[in-house]
Amino acid sequence: MHNLFEKILKIVYLFAAFLLIFIAVLTMGWSAWEVVLHFNFDEQMTTSILQSVGAIVIAIAILDVAKYMYEEEVCRSKELRSPEEARKTLTKIFVIISIAVNLEGLVYIFKAGTKDVSLLLYPASLILVAVFAMVGLGIYQKLSVKTEKETENKKTD
Repeated sequence: MHNLFEKILKIVYLFAAFLLIFIAVLTMGWSAWEVVLHFNFDEQMTTSILQSVGAIVIAIAILDVAKYMYEEEVCRSKELRSPEEARKTLTKIFVIISIAVNLEGLVYIFKAGTKDVSLLLYPASLILVAVFAMVGLGIYQKLSVKTEKETENKKTD
């Protein structure tokens, strides 16, 4: 019964991974189409390009999640994960999310700058949050690498 349940879960994860890949490719195609539609060298084109870049970055993050689901949940057993692999995967996804947040802030800065300077508070706060997130990621990296080394040293002793 346990083996059957694991096979069903693997099929569900595989379906979810393929669905995420489809959504990511659809997002990239839609983004490219938006740029083509607004290809007229005006202010809206710049906004469209930046929004498309942000959407493509998010699509890449979705692809990474799909890849992770496929590799970790379908191909491997859960016992094969190492802390280093988990840290690297988490870091990659988090960096992509931070880039997307920064791009969104940049898009809003362009929009607010053309309308009203008082609207710059929201995009500036978005970029500030992304910076704090990256600082937090750096602290996480430093602490987790230190912990990995300490754990490795205890294993060799």
